[in-house]
Amino acid sequence: MDSHQISSNLATVKQRISKACADAGRDPNEITLVAVSKTKPTSYIEYAMEHKQVHFGENRMQELDDKMTELAGKNIEWHMIGNLQTNKIKFIADRVHWVHSIEKLKYLKEFEKRAADANHHVKALIQVNISNEKQKGGCKPEALKDLLLASQSFKHVTVCGLMGMATFTDDESEVRSEFKLLKSLFDEHKQYSEGSVQLEHISMGMSNDMEIAIQEGATMLRIGSDIFGARN
Repeated sequence: MDSHQISSNLATVKQRISKACADAGRDPNEITLVAVSKTKPTSYIEYAMEHKQVHFGENRMQELDDKMTELAGKNIEWHMIGNLQTNKIKFIADRVHWVHSIEKLKYLKEFEKRAADANHHVKALIQVNISNEKQKGGCKPEALKDLLLASQSFKHVTVCGLMGMATFTDDESEVRSEFKLLKSLFDEHKQYSEGSVQLEHISMGMSNDMEIAIQEGATMLRIGSDIFGARN
C-alpha cells in the first residue's frame, strides 16, 4: 500500500465520521481518530503522517516498543490498545501517551511507577467488558467504581475515560446496546472525577461499527483495516 492509497482511505474514513456526526448532531472535532497500525510497517505510519494523522494505536506491547523506537522524535501520539502484561509495561511507560486497555489497578500502579521514573505522564482509559465475552478484556461494570476511587491519587497517570469493545456481529441492535451501556457507565461514574481521575473520553467503535459508536457518544475511534488494509 502506498501513500496515495492511505491518503484516500483516511479521507474516506473522515467523510464517514463527518456524516455520522452530522446525522447525530455532533461536531466532528469531538472525535479523535486513532489509526491502528498493528502488523503494518512503519512506512504506513509515515504515509498517514504526511496527511496529518497524529494518533496511532498498537495492540502488542513489543510491536509498540519497536515502533516507538524506530519513529522516535516524530510528532506521534502513541496509543496502547491491546492486552497488557505487567512485566512489559516498563518497556513502554516512558514513551506511550495513551493506554486504552486498563482493566486492573495493578496495571495503573505499574504505569505510575514506571512513568514516574521517566518523569513522563500517561493518559489511561479503563476498559470495561461490555459484551460479557470471556475472550474480551475489561473489568466488570460493577467493579468500575472501586477502580476509579482507587485511582484518584496518581501523579503520573490520569484516568481520562472508558474503553469498550462490542461483540463482532452483524446484529446492529446488539452492538448499539453494548455501546449504550458504556455511555451510561461513563455518565454514571463521571461523579468520581477527582484528582487524577478526569473522565472525558469514551473509546469505542472500529471500522465495522464506527457510525453506531458516534451515535452513542464515542469520542475516540480505533480504526485499522479501513485505513491500512486488511491484516494478514
